[in-house]
Amino acid sequence: MEYTGAEIVVKCLEEEGVKHVFGYPGGAVLYIYDAIFKQDGFEHILVRHEQAAVHAADAYSRSSDKVGVCLVTSGPGLTNAVTGIATAYMDSIPMVILSGQVPTHAIGQDAFQECDTVGITRPCVKHNFLVKDVKDLARVMKEAFYIARTGRPGPVLVDIPKDITIHKTTFDYSEPVKMRSYNPVVKGHQGQIKKAVQMILEAERPMIYSGGGVILGDASAELTRLVEWVGAPTTNTLMGLGAFKASDKKFVGMPGMHGTYEANLAMQNCDVLIAVGARFDDRVIGNPKDFASIPRKIIHIDIDPSSISKRVKVDVPIVGNIKDVLVDLIQLLEESGKRVDQGKLQSWWEQVEKWRGRKCLDYAKSDELIKPQFVVEKLWEVTNGDAFITSDVGQHQMWAAQYYKFNKPRRWINSGGLGTMGVGLPYAMGVQMANPDAQVACITGEASIQMNIQELSTCFQYHFTPKIVNLNNRYLGMVRQWQQLDYGSRYSESYMDALPDFVKLVEAYGHIGMQITKPSDVEPALREAFGKYKDRLVFMDFITDRTENVWPMVKAGKGLSEMLLGSEEL
Repeated sequence: MEYTGAEIVVKCLEEEGVKHVFGYPGGAVLYIYDAIFKQDGFEHILVRHEQAAVHAADAYSRSSDKVGVCLVTSGPGLTNAVTGIATAYMDSIPMVILSGQVPTHAIGQDAFQECDTVGITRPCVKHNFLVKDVKDLARVMKEAFYIARTGRPGPVLVDIPKDITIHKTTFDYSEPVKMRSYNPVVKGHQGQIKKAVQMILEAERPMIYSGGGVILGDASAELTRLVEWVGAPTTNTLMGLGAFKASDKKFVGMPGMHGTYEANLAMQNCDVLIAVGARFDDRVIGNPKDFASIPRKIIHIDIDPSSISKRVKVDVPIVGNIKDVLVDLIQLLEESGKRVDQGKLQSWWEQVEKWRGRKCLDYAKSDELIKPQFVVEKLWEVTNGDAFITSDVGQHQMWAAQYYKFNKPRRWINSGGLGTMGVGLPYAMGVQMANPDAQVACITGEASIQMNIQELSTCFQYHFTPKIVNLNNRYLGMVRQWQQLDYGSRYSESYMDALPDFVKLVEAYGHIGMQITKPSDVEPALREAFGKYKDRLVFMDFITDRTENVWPMVKAGKGLSEMLLGSEEL
């Protein structure tokens, strides 16, 4: 029996176990949408902008360990999606993006709604395909899902010309994927793992630094076992929050630009640093020369060999799946019959506790102004620390990372690498689609939320009920903070002086809006949103202290040892 290309796309998605697809129709993909109409194997979610489709599929993947799928049309449909694709690429999120293309005979003719999809997306995908023959379509789809989920995950794009969707061929999805040029390493080199074991056993001031790779590799349990065996202070990057319990005494907070004093100084002063699924990016280590000024041995475990020694030279590189490498490493540690010197480890912890004693996340409380940190703390209390938290990008993102204590992986959904404003609401949609019975909160700001606020319409159509926590300081907050610190308080274009009435706006979309102006009303509003209105989308517009800054802070170009703990140090 023969099927059209459009029918083959649908059958491939069903074979891959896809249950939800986010998308927006257009001329080049109408045959695919017609095939979707005729099937009942998966649900399609109609967004209001293609960027939101990709963000929602991205969050669906982040919060569920499944491959997110989205579908957009050619030309502007694809270009609207590029920001979302780049966001997923920077954070290594497994996704398959299906894009329509003009018919094959029209490619290169400047046809209506044509763009060079392969060329445009090449820098921001793990791989992309242009299907030129319907006979290749099923194989390409299978390869796309395989590439997306294996090795270092990432988004893969399949560009499908319109005529391919109406051509017919037989369908066979049984052949295993065989790609001569793509064979990611899974198992770590045993010799390197043995070197790492010896280095850990000889450590006097060990430190464990873990990132998003632990979460993507579903290796949180193995990381926890390693931390417990070594007994070392442990830090999770912004992308790794929740990989190790924030409530555990060995957790010293997030490292980097807005990390804790104790995490940064422990990173700087340890003698053996065990890096697990992290990439030593600029926001974590600051100035590489400053980071290298104090000698230390570095063990680096990562699935991607190109991430090792890219910014920081390491002593023991181990390439492989995080979970597999940690299993082997822990087994060798346990079989060694030895332990890290407990006396020296105790001395190291005494020093770490002195740094922790600085209480760098303390802030000035107020009975008059709502402090944004206070809102996040109360959100943590009201949700018992068990909600899925999405965020946009800016000061509110950092306060969420600092004050919501994540004890589970895949609960913190944010744009780390690209830093994309506008992700918070579509992220919340994707999370709720993947976790329909969970509490979902979107922590955002008055600038970020407006970038994809049209998705309130999607939420109404599909009965998504996230609670939106808008920390409204009437500024582009992080821009204003940098302008205060580095640009002589010249607030060029960072003041938001034409904000909508958010309560009326969300009510126009069919949801519930609240404006909260007093600290004493913060907790009652949150409890009402998660209690009385648990089955409704509630937008809480918290009018916060507009002068509050994110502390601690390592200014651009500075090192971890040059942290500012507050404005009094300027």
